[in-house]
Amino acid sequence: MHPSEVLFEGEATPVQLPVCDHYAGSEKLMVKSLALQQALGPVFDVTFDCEDGAAVGAEEAHARLAASLINSDANLFNRVGVRIHDPRHPAWEQDIAILVGLAGARLAYITVPKVTDVVEVARVTDAVNQMARTAGIARHIPIHVLIETHAALAQASVIASLVQVECLSFGLMDFVSAHHGAIPASAMGSPGQFEHPLVRRAMLEISAACHAHGKVPSHNVSTAIAAPEDAGADARRARNEFGYLRKWSIHPTQIEPIVAAFRPGVEEIAEASTILLAAQDARWGPIQHAGKLHDRASYRYYWSVLQRAHATGAAVPASARTRFFE
Repeated sequence: MHPSEVLFEGEATPVQLPVCDHYAGSEKLMVKSLALQQALGPVFDVTFDCEDGAAVGAEEAHARLAASLINSDANLFNRVGVRIHDPRHPAWEQDIAILVGLAGARLAYITVPKVTDVVEVARVTDAVNQMARTAGIARHIPIHVLIETHAALAQASVIASLVQVECLSFGLMDFVSAHHGAIPASAMGSPGQFEHPLVRRAMLEISAACHAHGKVPSHNVSTAIAAPEDAGADARRARNEFGYLRKWSIHPTQIEPIVAAFRPGVEEIAEASTILLAAQDARWGPIQHAGKLHDRASYRYYWSVLQRAHATGAAVPASARTRFFE
């Protein structure tokens, strides 16, 4: 049996997503991002920004542009999502009507910003589903939610429990601003964001909520675009210290450092492959490896390592690749 079949019996299989979420707002950047995704492979998602990327008064034209690019041959892997306007903006329903109505069959996900509670998320999700049915789309389009308000943070676990929600992203800049100067500006960057108690608390609560429900916690932007290695360093801290499994990119040069930060090491991949191959040969019963006992609890961990290796384009031993990914 495949690990995904046997290791999560009786519970939902945790959501797996590319480790990098790259944002593009203008037509030029959208096209460039799709070309880069074609070159690097589906190791990162592209999110077309129909919120901040749309000029005031041009919301409809911008949504139609995004839909046309999603439907184009340039969208090679169907890993392009969109960020729509927030649920209190007059254009959010228009965004859904255009994007789902025209491109819903190939839309990877819809990101909803500035939510205040689970009711808003459910309302947007219902609108997406109704439009999908109208367009003859049978699947449920995944929903990503930006947690950037006090109210949304207080309901992070409830929001993460919604079946259609697959990712919560931390909106650092808006969250710090919502404290009206009580948190210093240094917490909008590094190392401050990882050290200020209120920001650390928010990051931990979002991550814990996601992991409790098998969803993906996504780390916020790194604004130092002149130093792309800083985005990689932030991704590494978010992954190792806070359990984040994905990070936003706002510049093409940030993509590869972020992907590299989430990529397991060669020795870790080799160990995971050896253990899982032996476990499968033993019909997923307990085994001994290097003097240590392993069972399904550790198998789940090593399976997550192999999945992350595969998702980040790392080399997986041929025997494991054949059995688990082909």
